[in-house]
Amino acid sequence: MTTAGSGAFVFFGATGDLAYKKIFPALQALIRAGDLDIPIIGMARAGWTLDKLRERARDSLENNGGIDADAFAKLSAQLQYVDGDYADPATYQCLKRTLGAAARPLHYMAIPPSMFGAVVRGLAQAGCADDARITVEKPFGRDLASAQALNRTLHEVFPESAVFRIDHYLAKEAVQNLLYFRFANAFLDPVWNRNYVDSVQITMAEDFGVQGRGAFYEEVGTIRDVVQNHLLQVIALLAMDAPAGRDTQSVRAEKLRLFRAMRPLDAACVVRGQFRGYRDEKGVAANSQVETFAAVCLHIDTWRWAGVPFYIRAGKCLPITTTEVMVRLKCPPLAIFDDISPATSNYFRFRLSPEVTISTGARVKRHGEDMRGEPVELIARHEPRSEQSPYERLLHDALRGDPSLFTRDDSVEAAWRVIDPVLGIPAPLHEYEPGSWGPQAAAGIVQGAKGWHDPRPETTAPC
Repeated sequence: MTTAGSGAFVFFGATGDLAYKKIFPALQALIRAGDLDIPIIGMARAGWTLDKLRERARDSLENNGGIDADAFAKLSAQLQYVDGDYADPATYQCLKRTLGAAARPLHYMAIPPSMFGAVVRGLAQAGCADDARITVEKPFGRDLASAQALNRTLHEVFPESAVFRIDHYLAKEAVQNLLYFRFANAFLDPVWNRNYVDSVQITMAEDFGVQGRGAFYEEVGTIRDVVQNHLLQVIALLAMDAPAGRDTQSVRAEKLRLFRAMRPLDAACVVRGQFRGYRDEKGVAANSQVETFAAVCLHIDTWRWAGVPFYIRAGKCLPITTTEVMVRLKCPPLAIFDDISPATSNYFRFRLSPEVTISTGARVKRHGEDMRGEPVELIARHEPRSEQSPYERLLHDALRGDPSLFTRDDSVEAAWRVIDPVLGIPAPLHEYEPGSWGPQAAAGIVQGAKGWHDPRPETTAPC
């Protein structure tokens, strides 16, 4: 996609945690690759100076990947700073002077969504939004109504084509590989439907807790934090039909069609859990009802997927840290040699993190006289290699005006429509032990005798 690049990068919240952990490392990487040679303007209301911001950048890089001396020297030279109150029109007049003649600036909102309105209006009034682009971070609202309100706020000033909503998960190489694998291999499509697929499971597990972010987690919970965005996006890549063309809009249109076909969640198909000890975390209410674990069953009302359950399980303080997809195929229609249970039937397994693995489960005959079989797994594993971080890739694309890896307003709202019915509804909260696979009640979500597929530390052995 060929578009005109941005002439300046402006990031609001330059002294914050996101800038420290993600933005400064991505900026240095882009400079090192020769992809960023424009003014970089940090915005904050912290009473800082440019020298202090440069020191913050140095500290960020020392603790997040290391300093490249040449690239950091260029970053320091390109870095500028505007300090002021986001509610003060004078702040944006100062930004306007700093931008000078820079065309199509990209404004990055590394700030809470509650500040978006004031910043968007300030940019417009000062003329800083003219032919500009804006990048916003998830969460895109807390529910459908707030997502719609956020979109209205952005669209008061910026057309949808100038809005780049970042979900860093979409830029992960493994997630992009799902889309490629589906439509680059002819052998998959004939069985990728309700006639052959028995169920689809996605597990996103973390072996740690909230890591000092209790106050933040109290505002979101697992369903808002990862199910509504990351995991519904993974389902879209798994279940969408082939796009009509290679262009970005064709892919986005197909994903939107899939989101709209997702049946809104039923509270009876959701289990919420909270790990023991969560309420002792700093910033967490003593009687918190926020889930740190969620298991849901989702249905997609299309001809391809009617009747196939999609199971999602996500949580903190689980046995390992990984994201894995298990697509279980139906058993053969007749047991000619030996009985094959649903749990030992064929499958496709996608390990999305921390390793990238695509594997197929099959059966072969055991050694001996009896015609009995055993499961084996055929594995394709990517060799580790240096690659762009998600933020490096996304910043580069936003600066070029390429929307391919960003979410569109209608898709965001369609995803919220799936989740909205179970938000804010009193539901049982089951305590579970840290290091377990969540509350026992989650087992009831999976239909039949197959149960959940529990990912294991990656080996070459069959699952």
